[in-house]
Amino acid sequence: MNRVATICVVLAMVVSPRALAHAFLDHSMPAVGSQVRGPPPSVSLWFTEELEPAFSTIKVFDAQGKQIDVGDTVADPKDRTALKVSVRRLTPGDYRVVWRVLSVDTHVTEGNFAFTVVP
Repeated sequence: MNRVATICVVLAMVVSPRALAHAFLDHSMPAVGSQVRGPPPSVSLWFTEELEPAFSTIKVFDAQGKQIDVGDTVADPKDRTALKVSVRRLTPGDYRVVWRVLSVDTHVTEGNFAFTVVP
């Protein structure tokens, strides 16, 4: 392989992962698909990239589709990959978390997951 081709391959390996980066859900509390004992006071999400908090949201819905978060999605000032939203007192049942985030690299990602509160 000639020198120019080698440089191009090395640059592609270094640059492309960052250029293709998106903020995907890394983990959450409550955890995806989990059963939790007692109602959590909030839902927290951590992503694989830093976020633009002004353009990122978390919404939480009960089994009937009623939104039960208080609409106060906030970023963690010490961890720009983390968001949190407060929820009203949750009763036992199933809940769906819906998120939409804008990463600092300007890519939008969205998703959802469920968790269950058990007595």
